[in-house]
Amino acid sequence: MRFFLDANVPRSAVAALVELGYEVEFSRDIGMANDSDEAIAARARETQAALITRDLDFADIRRYPPILYAGIVVIRLPDDAVASNIVDVLKRFVSDSRFTAHLAGRLAIVDDRRIRFRPAL
Repeated sequence: MRFFLDANVPRSAVAALVELGYEVEFSRDIGMANDSDEAIAARARETQAALITRDLDFADIRRYPPILYAGIVVIRLPDDAVASNIVDVLKRFVSDSRFTAHLAGRLAIVDDRRIRFRPAL
């Protein structure tokens, strides 16, 4: 499985995902740190990678229909969450094959207590 990380995800998430055996592309590493949401979404679609972001705009299924993507993961934590908390929540999600196996074509909203899918599992 491939993931494309938005610039608002901590760099430490790259190493965590690679360690778990995933292919990862980080927007900051390819010069897309300041690109628009549309450009980020297009890159995820082009590379057939599930997008991981903290940007709640990607939770708008009318604007970003999940069926068009290999998956969209929106990490919903407070703005002052530290990198280690974000990575811990992300690792909990990607370490569970029950979730990753069903990510394609879905939006997953991940917080510190639960994971919600649209459409539902």
